[in-house]
Amino acid sequence: MSPIPIPVEINRHDHQIVLKWSANHETAFPARDLRLACPCAQCRDEMTGRNLLNPTSVPEDVRPLSIELVGAYGFCVRWSDGHGTGIYTYESLYEEEGGGEQG
Repeated sequence: MSPIPIPVEINRHDHQIVLKWSANHETAFPARDLRLACPCAQCRDEMTGRNLLNPTSVPEDVRPLSIELVGAYGFCVRWSDGHGTGIYTYESLYEEEGGGEQG
């Protein structure tokens, strides 16, 4: 099993977050898709993984205001809707990169 690549660069744009991976490619994640996929306990049931977040509560134009690295395995995003507790792991983003656009 090969190690999960880590991003060498993370860029925040109005309506997307772009990760440039060490494996020499990049993935653009739409901001709202990432916000709806927030893995925190407020947005996702800790025991079952069931989504608790009502999609209609997230504005269509939600955007990342800031990004803070968490250890060597992920980052947190402070969103324009006031949310900011989810940790997005590099492993989960790399596995889900089909949700973004590969470049």
